[in-house]
Amino acid sequence: MFTSGNVTARVFERQIRTPPPGASVNRARHFYENLVPSYTLYDVESPDHCFRKFTEDGLFLISFSRNHQELIVYRPSWLTYSTTSDDDSTPLPRRASKFDSFFTQLYSVNLASSNELICKDFFLYHKTRRFGLFATSTAQIHDSSPTNDAVPGVPSIDKITFILLRLDDGVVLDERVFLHDFVNLAHNMGVFLYDDLLAILSLRYQRIHLLQIRDSGHLVDARAIGYFCREDDELFLNSSSQAMVSHDKSKQQSLSGNKEDDDVAENGLHHTQPQPNATNSFLSGIKQRLLSFIFREIWNEESDNVLRVQSLKKKFYFHFQDYVDLIIWKVQFLDRQHLLIKFGSVDGGVTRSADHHPAFFAVYNMETTDIVAFYQNSAEDLYQLFEQFSDHFTVSSSTPFMNFVTSHSNSVHALEQLKYMKNKSNSFSQFVKKMLLSLPFSCQSQSPSPYFDQSLFRFDEKLISAADRHRQSSDNPIKFISRRQPQTLKFKIKPGPECGTADGRSKKICSFLFHPHLPLAISIQQTLFMPPSVVNIHFRR
Repeated sequence: MFTSGNVTARVFERQIRTPPPGASVNRARHFYENLVPSYTLYDVESPDHCFRKFTEDGLFLISFSRNHQELIVYRPSWLTYSTTSDDDSTPLPRRASKFDSFFTQLYSVNLASSNELICKDFFLYHKTRRFGLFATSTAQIHDSSPTNDAVPGVPSIDKITFILLRLDDGVVLDERVFLHDFVNLAHNMGVFLYDDLLAILSLRYQRIHLLQIRDSGHLVDARAIGYFCREDDELFLNSSSQAMVSHDKSKQQSLSGNKEDDDVAENGLHHTQPQPNATNSFLSGIKQRLLSFIFREIWNEESDNVLRVQSLKKKFYFHFQDYVDLIIWKVQFLDRQHLLIKFGSVDGGVTRSADHHPAFFAVYNMETTDIVAFYQNSAEDLYQLFEQFSDHFTVSSSTPFMNFVTSHSNSVHALEQLKYMKNKSNSFSQFVKKMLLSLPFSCQSQSPSPYFDQSLFRFDEKLISAADRHRQSSDNPIKFISRRQPQTLKFKIKPGPECGTADGRSKKICSFLFHPHLPLAISIQQTLFMPPSVVNIHFRR
């Protein structure tokens, strides 16, 4: 631990003292206690765009046009200006107070057609090749006509297009189109990126499409998990159906010499059976795996056969139809072989508030196509895993900055806050449901900025946090207090105009974009239905 808060003393101490093994990055992050965005430019003259986020490596600022047709990419730069004054409180020159002084526009690309719009809440970044994944879609149809293999009650979107783009020059490398489908694009909920593997969940058809992003920039189909689990399942079922048809035909030919054959044909008793597909009573492959796992788990709970049958009646057969009616809500990678899948009812899968709907979690092995674990959303053993190893649920990127996002498994301060909430809760089962509500985590949904490191700073998480979400705006500045010196205010972030707004009736929301490693942040305040927004830039002068 540094013995001095002076940045010069810290640099000297870094030269003469070696940090413990594996602690060099954490030691270096303590410098951010001195390098803070303490100066604010209010209501900056900026383009009327929807600013999305900084990429994880800080090289690009992603934004979209107000008509949701164009992608505009900026390169963050640092403010440079000359002045004859030594006083830091001297106002900046007017030219230095503009948006262009901090960001340089690289290009603007039209991604959407006339009837499509860019989903402004969706963006995934592949750091290794600097690829960006974007999505466009047509309007959502709530009362769409049902099809044979679609889940009833799930809305439909005529066209969803995923676009892979090289962020260095804005070249579109590949596209993938889903027709008459539904993928939850809000906050990346329906798509998860793990290294070069991409999982896209089709809620309407209950398929997990696995794709691989090649170095050349192509999206290659790996497999689809849902009705079939293995790559040759469809071939096996089709060959079995053909064998059944051939057997029936040979049997009919052997009976063709009989006199009753004409009567049989007239009555239609020799019609071939339908092929096993999604239009008949066959359950999907992943649903079969799930039911088999639940059956075996209940069977192994008892050693006596009589008790086994009684337990199966109560726990399996009584709830059999409930298990059959489950649909996949959300999915995420745990590693390259395992998926964490959330199951629930149809109503909970299409509504924003799924708090009151029953939910289940399953761990699926893609290599063996087996369910290896199954939990209810009130399971205490799953909560214990989440409390102790939450980093395994959140870290899904090769970016080194993402490995230091604060969680209650790597920060004693976050763990203390979690235990305080647990002790304060009236019902432990309800507390467990509330905490597990965030699983599976949305991909790239947290900022790796060191100013959200709870070992360095303390702040009000109701007003601001590392989560990529809009917040209700506050007229009071958000304070960041030193964790090492609890009485020391390091800096403040105030969204909106410097003097506040005169209209207190309109509900204002704000979002914060923090650079992953520079003392630079953008706060954007806007009313729900009245753009343009108020953009403030917070930086270290």
